[in-house]
Amino acid sequence: MNKEQIAEMFKRLKKHNPEPTTELNYQTPFELLIAVVLSAQATDKGVNKATTELYKVANTPQKILDLKLAGLKKYIKTIGLYNTKAKNIMATCKILVEEHNSKVPQEREALEALPGVGRKTANVVLNTAFGHPTIAVDTHIFRVSNRTGLAPGKNVLEVEKNLLEVVPKRYMLDAHHWLILHGRYTCVARKPRCGSCVIEDLCEFEEKVVE
Repeated sequence: MNKEQIAEMFKRLKKHNPEPTTELNYQTPFELLIAVVLSAQATDKGVNKATTELYKVANTPQKILDLKLAGLKKYIKTIGLYNTKAKNIMATCKILVEEHNSKVPQEREALEALPGVGRKTANVVLNTAFGHPTIAVDTHIFRVSNRTGLAPGKNVLEVEKNLLEVVPKRYMLDAHHWLILHGRYTCVARKPRCGSCVIEDLCEFEEKVVE
Protein backbone atom coordinates (compact mmCIF):
# COMPACT_ATOMS: atom_id res chain seq x y z
CA MET A 1 0.00 0.00 0.00
CA ASN A 2 1.19 3.51 -0.73
CA LYS A 3 0.76 6.55 1.52
CA GLU A 4 -2.50 7.66 -0.12
CA GLN A 5 -4.05 4.19 0.11
CA ILE A 6 -3.09 3.88 3.77
CA ALA A 7 -4.63 7.26 4.58
CA GLU A 8 -7.81 6.25 2.77
CA MET A 9 -7.86 2.92 4.60
CA PHE A 10 -7.86 4.54 8.02
CA LYS A 11 -10.29 7.22 6.90
CA ARG A 12 -12.78 4.47 6.06
CA LEU A 13 -12.10 2.47 9.21
CA LYS A 14 -12.73 5.62 11.25
CA LYS A 15 -15.96 6.36 9.40
CA HIS A 16 -17.11 2.77 9.97
CA ASN A 17 -16.18 2.86 13.67
CA PRO A 18 -15.52 6.42 14.95
CA GLU A 19 -14.62 5.47 18.53
CA PRO A 20 -13.03 2.02 18.63
CA THR A 21 -11.94 0.53 21.92
CA THR A 22 -11.00 -2.74 23.55
CA GLU A 23 -13.64 -5.41 24.10
CA LEU A 24 -12.16 -6.16 27.51
CA ASN A 25 -14.23 -4.75 30.37
CA TYR A 26 -12.35 -2.46 32.75
CA GLN A 27 -12.75 0.70 34.82
CA THR A 28 -9.16 1.46 35.85
CA PRO A 29 -5.66 0.97 34.38
CA PHE A 30 -5.11 -1.81 36.92
CA GLU A 31 -8.26 -3.66 35.87
CA LEU A 32 -7.17 -3.36 32.24
CA LEU A 33 -3.69 -4.64 33.04
CA ILE A 34 -5.04 -7.75 34.76
CA ALA A 35 -7.56 -8.37 31.98
CA VAL A 36 -4.87 -8.15 29.30
CA VAL A 37 -2.60 -10.54 31.22
CA LEU A 38 -5.50 -13.00 31.45
CA SER A 39 -6.38 -12.58 27.77
CA ALA A 40 -3.27 -14.35 26.46
CA GLN A 41 -4.50 -17.46 24.61
CA ALA A 42 -8.03 -16.75 25.85
CA THR A 43 -11.08 -14.96 24.48
CA ASP A 44 -12.11 -11.50 25.63
CA LYS A 45 -15.55 -12.92 26.38
CA GLY A 46 -14.08 -15.55 28.68
CA VAL A 47 -11.88 -13.00 30.42
CA ASN A 48 -14.79 -10.60 30.93
CA LYS A 49 -16.87 -13.36 32.48
CA ALA A 50 -14.13 -14.09 35.00
CA THR A 51 -13.16 -10.50 35.80
CA THR A 52 -16.77 -9.41 36.30
CA GLU A 53 -16.86 -11.59 39.40
CA LEU A 54 -13.23 -11.03 40.41
CA TYR A 55 -13.45 -7.24 40.36
CA LYS A 56 -16.51 -7.26 42.60
CA VAL A 57 -14.27 -8.44 45.45
CA ALA A 58 -10.75 -7.52 44.33
CA ASN A 59 -9.94 -4.73 41.90
CA THR A 60 -6.75 -3.32 43.41
CA PRO A 61 -3.29 -4.86 43.84
CA GLN A 62 -3.68 -5.15 47.61
CA LYS A 63 -7.13 -6.71 47.43
CA ILE A 64 -5.87 -9.36 45.02
CA LEU A 65 -2.92 -10.06 47.31
CA ASP A 66 -5.41 -10.43 50.16
CA LEU A 67 -7.22 -13.15 48.19
CA LYS A 68 -3.99 -15.16 48.18
CA LEU A 69 -3.08 -17.46 45.31
CA ALA A 70 -5.75 -20.10 45.92
CA GLY A 71 -8.43 -17.46 46.23
CA LEU A 72 -7.43 -15.79 42.96
CA LYS A 73 -7.41 -19.11 41.12
CA LYS A 74 -11.04 -19.72 42.02
CA TYR A 75 -12.04 -16.67 39.99
CA ILE A 76 -9.89 -17.33 36.92
CA LYS A 77 -9.89 -21.15 36.71
CA THR A 78 -12.05 -21.06 33.57
CA ILE A 79 -9.26 -19.26 31.70
CA GLY A 80 -6.46 -21.11 29.91
CA LEU A 81 -3.09 -21.28 31.67
CA TYR A 82 -4.74 -19.93 34.82
CA ASN A 83 -2.16 -21.43 37.19
CA THR A 84 0.73 -19.57 35.57
CA LYS A 85 -1.32 -16.41 35.12
CA ALA A 86 -2.38 -16.46 38.79
CA LYS A 87 1.26 -16.66 39.94
CA ASN A 88 2.25 -13.82 37.60
CA ILE A 89 -0.65 -11.66 38.74
CA MET A 90 0.21 -12.16 42.40
CA ALA A 91 3.85 -11.29 41.74
CA THR A 92 2.82 -8.25 39.70
CA CYS A 93 0.49 -7.02 42.44
CA LYS A 94 3.29 -7.35 45.00
CA ILE A 95 5.59 -5.20 42.84
CA LEU A 96 2.87 -2.62 42.23
CA VAL A 97 2.23 -2.28 45.96
CA GLU A 98 5.89 -2.22 47.01
CA GLU A 99 7.43 -0.23 44.17
CA HIS A 100 4.69 1.81 42.48
CA ASN A 101 2.34 2.88 45.28
CA SER A 102 -0.26 0.44 43.90
CA LYS A 103 -0.39 2.38 40.61
CA VAL A 104 0.17 0.97 37.13
CA PRO A 105 3.31 2.64 35.74
CA GLN A 106 3.12 4.54 32.46
CA GLU A 107 6.69 3.71 31.43
CA ARG A 108 7.26 0.80 29.08
CA GLU A 109 10.35 -0.44 30.90
CA ALA A 110 8.51 -0.54 34.23
CA LEU A 111 5.51 -2.28 32.69
CA GLU A 112 7.60 -4.93 30.95
CA ALA A 113 9.38 -5.61 34.25
CA LEU A 114 6.11 -6.90 35.70
CA PRO A 115 5.68 -10.72 35.67
CA GLY A 116 3.44 -11.85 32.82
CA VAL A 117 3.71 -8.51 31.02
CA GLY A 118 5.48 -8.56 27.67
CA ARG A 119 5.77 -5.93 24.96
CA LYS A 120 2.30 -6.62 23.56
CA THR A 121 0.59 -6.29 26.94
CA ALA A 122 2.56 -3.15 27.71
CA ASN A 123 1.51 -1.63 24.38
CA VAL A 124 -2.17 -2.35 25.06
CA VAL A 125 -2.02 -0.73 28.49
CA LEU A 126 -0.03 2.26 27.28
CA ASN A 127 -2.43 2.83 24.39
CA THR A 128 -5.80 2.03 25.92
CA ALA A 129 -5.34 3.16 29.52
CA PHE A 130 -2.95 6.07 29.03
CA GLY A 131 -3.49 7.27 25.47
CA HIS A 132 0.00 6.60 24.16
CA PRO A 133 0.30 6.15 20.35
CA THR A 134 1.42 2.52 20.52
CA ILE A 135 0.27 -0.53 18.55
CA ALA A 136 0.17 -3.98 20.13
CA VAL A 137 0.65 -6.52 17.37
CA ASP A 138 -1.34 -9.68 18.07
CA THR A 139 -2.24 -12.45 15.60
CA HIS A 140 -5.09 -10.36 14.13
CA ILE A 141 -3.00 -7.25 13.52
CA PHE A 142 -0.11 -9.33 12.22
CA ARG A 143 -2.44 -11.00 9.72
CA VAL A 144 -4.14 -7.79 8.58
CA SER A 145 -0.85 -5.92 8.22
CA ASN A 146 0.67 -8.64 6.05
CA ARG A 147 -2.42 -9.68 4.12
CA THR A 148 -3.49 -6.18 3.08
CA GLY A 149 0.02 -4.95 2.35
CA LEU A 150 -0.34 -2.25 5.01
CA ALA A 151 2.84 -3.06 6.94
CA PRO A 152 4.31 -6.46 5.99
CA GLY A 153 6.81 -8.04 8.35
CA LYS A 154 8.27 -11.43 9.23
CA ASN A 155 7.58 -11.11 12.95
CA VAL A 156 5.44 -9.04 15.31
CA LEU A 157 8.23 -6.60 16.20
CA GLU A 158 8.94 -5.92 12.54
CA VAL A 159 5.25 -5.36 11.84
CA GLU A 160 4.96 -3.04 14.84
CA LYS A 161 7.94 -1.01 13.67
CA ASN A 162 6.53 -0.77 10.15
CA LEU A 163 3.08 0.24 11.41
CA LEU A 164 4.55 3.04 13.48
CA GLU A 165 6.24 4.31 10.33
CA VAL A 166 3.31 4.15 7.90
CA VAL A 167 0.16 4.86 9.96
CA PRO A 168 -0.70 8.59 9.69
CA LYS A 169 -0.23 10.39 13.00
CA ARG A 170 -3.84 11.53 13.13
CA TYR A 171 -4.96 7.89 13.18
CA MET A 172 -2.21 6.44 15.37
CA LEU A 173 -4.03 6.53 18.70
CA ASP A 174 -6.93 4.36 17.48
CA ALA A 175 -5.07 2.30 14.86
CA HIS A 176 -4.53 -0.59 17.27
CA HIS A 177 -8.24 -1.05 17.89
CA TRP A 178 -9.31 -0.55 14.28
CA LEU A 179 -6.87 -3.20 13.07
CA ILE A 180 -7.62 -5.77 15.76
CA LEU A 181 -11.38 -5.44 15.28
CA HIS A 182 -10.97 -5.64 11.51
CA GLY A 183 -8.96 -8.83 11.89
CA ARG A 184 -11.34 -10.29 14.44
CA TYR A 185 -14.56 -9.74 12.50
CA THR A 186 -13.80 -9.09 8.82
CA CYS A 187 -10.29 -10.09 7.80
CA VAL A 188 -10.56 -13.41 9.61
CA ALA A 189 -7.95 -16.13 9.24
CA ARG A 190 -9.57 -18.93 7.27
CA LYS A 191 -12.21 -17.22 5.17
CA PRO A 192 -11.90 -13.43 5.12
CA ARG A 193 -15.17 -11.61 4.55
CA CYS A 194 -13.90 -9.65 1.56
CA GLY A 195 -17.39 -8.98 0.20
CA SER A 196 -18.31 -6.93 3.25
CA CYS A 197 -14.90 -5.31 3.74
CA VAL A 198 -14.80 -1.50 3.63
CA ILE A 199 -11.21 -1.50 2.35
CA GLU A 200 -11.45 -4.37 -0.16
CA ASP A 201 -10.46 -2.23 -3.15
CA LEU A 202 -7.38 -0.95 -1.31
CA CYS A 203 -6.26 -4.36 -0.05
CA GLU A 204 -3.41 -6.11 -1.88
CA PHE A 205 -4.49 -9.64 -0.88
CA GLU A 206 -4.51 -11.67 -4.10
CA GLU A 207 -6.75 -14.50 -2.93
CA LYS A 208 -9.82 -12.46 -2.04
CA VAL A 209 -12.86 -14.49 -1.05
CA VAL A 210 -15.91 -13.83 -3.21
CA GLU A 211 -19.07 -14.18 -1.16
